[in-house]
Order: sequence, then structure tokens, then C-alpha cells
Amino acid sequence: MEMGRRIAVREASLVIDPAFAIADVDDRMFGSFVEHMGRCVYGGIYEREGTSIRTDVLELVRELGVTIVRYPGGNFVSGYDWEDGIGPREQRPRRLELAWRSIEPNLVGTDEFLAWARAAGAQPMLAVNMGTRGLDAARRLVEYCNAPRGTEWADRRPVEEPYGVPVWCIGNEMDGPWQLGHKDAVTYGKLANETGKAMRLVDPSIELVVCGSSHARMPTFGAWEDTVLDLAWDVADHISLHTYFDPGRFETPEAFLAAPRELDRMIDTVAATADAVAARKRSRRRVSLSVDEWNVWYQSLPWRRTDRPFEHAPELIEDTYTVTDALVVGSTLITLLRHADRVRMACLAQLVNVIAPIRTLDGGPAWRQTTFFPFRDAALHGRGTVLRVEPEGPTYPTEGDEAVPVLEATAVHGEGTLTLFAVNRDTEPLELSAVLRCAASVLEHSVLADEDPAAANTAEAPERVGPRVLTGARIDGERLRATLPPRSWNVLRLRV
Repeated sequence: MEMGRRIAVREASLVIDPAFAIADVDDRMFGSFVEHMGRCVYGGIYEREGTSIRTDVLELVRELGVTIVRYPGGNFVSGYDWEDGIGPREQRPRRLELAWRSIEPNLVGTDEFLAWARAAGAQPMLAVNMGTRGLDAARRLVEYCNAPRGTEWADRRPVEEPYGVPVWCIGNEMDGPWQLGHKDAVTYGKLANETGKAMRLVDPSIELVVCGSSHARMPTFGAWEDTVLDLAWDVADHISLHTYFDPGRFETPEAFLAAPRELDRMIDTVAATADAVAARKRSRRRVSLSVDEWNVWYQSLPWRRTDRPFEHAPELIEDTYTVTDALVVGSTLITLLRHADRVRMACLAQLVNVIAPIRTLDGGPAWRQTTFFPFRDAALHGRGTVLRVEPEGPTYPTEGDEAVPVLEATAVHGEGTLTLFAVNRDTEPLELSAVLRCAASVLEHSVLADEDPAAANTAEAPERVGPRVLTGARIDGERLRATLPPRSWNVLRLRV
């Protein structure tokens, strides 16, 4: 280096003020998703034979901090007869499962899932079949789960007390042509309204989620939400959003790292559409958003074949996640928290093996993927009130987005603590300077990063990637100062 030449330091700043509150975080923001797909159920939360819970996975789920779990699908639910999965196991039928071309033995059904959820300390969110079934099957399932003894379906329940399932999804991705029983917005909206009415007559306390668009690139996105909410307004507590980020869809790593900005725009659009429907109806009620499927998914890889034979629990989309993938997951969590005023529930899809933070081998170990760590951090330290921090700093251009910020950040004010979540998208360190409008001291600066952005955890090297604690973060007068390593997920915890 030439004498006297100086390297420009990348810097970013923000303000942390407890008065700049957005909203309190709903605990259900840290949800996940279990579908009868691949090895998520058989070989995932249960042993492959479906007879016992995998205790190693159960411990990892507890560590992950999952608060609510959506079940049983997903595309699976649109062809599912829930009655197949109750009663004596030896009498349950084996079915051809058409969504994922598998054989479903029905050894794990409603009761087994609810027992697992209770053991995991997670609230259940059940979906009902709006594809091949409808109102009648849905009301009976609510009766089975939530009604007191004394009627046919409640009396078939193996436990005396009702399960009290609080949240129900009225179908799944009904706008998608791939869905069994796919419907247009008018047909679905009318069916969802009548089904929701019947479900609420069984149990008036339940919350209902109506289907929004499968993703923002659907040709009906926006119009679908407008029509469905117009027709099902009286039963809709929440409307769903689904989004997956496929690394193969982006030309550069920089563009992929900016992918969660798509969800940011999707949330704004759906919230605005819901408010427009409310205005037309002269309603002061605000429909909340449930982002009940989201993740990184290598969809460009070959994974769905219609020529393979039907088999039990085939290996499907068991993606191995890298450090870069973990940063996208971290940025998505920041996006969800930043919209805590409108997003009340969110589910990382899925929980085990199928595009999941937890992987297993049949008869072998379970391990944490890279994406496990940002989710665990957010679930552990992201409870409280989200603060508006408005970062300022360097940006970079990508196709379709002229100014992607290098720093993605949000802060959550908890009981005696304040946590700053931050992603540095840059390939260089980023010097962070945060104005603190409260007395504070540094507790810890935890980082997930690696010199190799493609580094991953595998069965052979399950601890190749993990968080580490950095020293150097400090309070300098009224400023928090810290160095964010290149391409890193950062959790800066303060005592306030």
C-alpha cells in the first residue's frame, strides 16, 4: 500500500429511542410449519415408523423457541381427510397422497400432532381442507378438537378435555393452479365466508386466517386479496401471505441478500388492500397479516417429479443452507419485526428436514442448520416493543432496486433490555454508530459469519458454522459503537 494512502471505512448510523415505538411483538411471530411432506413428519418430528416422537428433534425445537406451528399443510391439506388420522392406529387407512406423490399411512394425525405440540411448548394452528372438502369437514374438525364431551365428534376424541386449538386456516394457497381443488377468488371467498361462519358457530373464540396470494408474482396478486376480503370480511381475522426466496432467481449474491425487500413491499400492499376493503365497508377493524409460509427455498433445483413411484416419506427438498442463506433468513426476521404493527403471525416453512432449520438422518442424529441461529436469536431476544430505528449508510444497486441498504436493522425494547438485530450485507466490515436516547450498557455482541459464505452444517460436520461472541462493542457517551463483520448476522444486546 502506498505511504499515506487511507482505506475508506464503511459507516452506518441509526437512532435508538424507546419513544419511537412501532408495536408490541405478538409471540406468534416466531412460528413454524409442519406438513405431511417428505420427511418433515415421518423421520422429522416423529420416528420414520410414526410410532414415537423424536426426542432429539423435540429438544432442538424447544431450543429454537417456536411458539406456534401450522399443520398439516400446505398443499397436503387440500386432499386430506382428517378422519383418516384419528382412532386406533391399526385401523387407519393407507392413502395415495397426491400433492407430494407419497404414501400416507396416517399413523400421525390430529391427536399425535397436538400431543407433540404440547410437548414442544408450541401453540397449534390447524388448516382445514378447502380443496376436496369444505364446510362440513371443517365444522366437524372444530367440534372434534374444541367442543366439550356430549356430541358425536367430541366423543370420538381420545382425551376428555377439549384441545382448545385457537387458530385455524381456511384452506391453503387456493389461488394456485397446482392446488387440489383450486378456486377463483369469488368461489373461494364465498366458501371461506360460509365455512368460517360454521366453524365459529361451533367455537366462537377461534381466530380465522383466510387465504391470500401464494406469492407476490401471482397474476392475481392484490385483486385476489381485495375480492376474498370483500366476500369473507366478517370471518377474516387474518389474511395469509406466503413468500419463498430462491437463490437461483437472483443474478448475484448481492441481489439475493436484498430479497426480503420483496416481502416488505408485499406486506405494505396487502395491508393497504385490506384497509381499502375496510374503508369500503365503513369498518374500523384492521385485518392482521399472517405470513404463515416463508423461507429460502432452492426451487430452481429439480425436486418435483411426476414420474417417480409413490413411496412413504421420500426425501424432498432437503436443502442444505449456507451462511448467505442465514443472512437472508435474518433479514426476513428483521422485516417481519419491523411490521409488527400489522404482522401478528409468521411461520418459517418448514420445521424439520423439508427446507428446514433442523435436519435429521433416519436412525441417526439431528443437527442445526445455519438458519437455525438467526431464528433462535429472534425468538429469544425479539420479545417486547419494536422500535423505529431508520438506518442510514451505504447502499448498492441491484436489478430492479437502485438503492439497497448495506445495513438491515431493527431494535426491540424488552423488560430491562434492548436488542439490536442487524445484517451487514457488505463484503467489508461496517462501523455502526447508534445514538442511544436511554441509559444503557453492553451485554453481548453475538455474530454469525464465516470467511466462506457457502459454509454450511452437515451430518459430517454439524457444528461447522455457529454464532460467536465478539468483543469491542461499547457505549461511547451517548453512542453505541460496534464493528459488524462482513456478510454477518449481528445481535447486540444492551441492558437499559
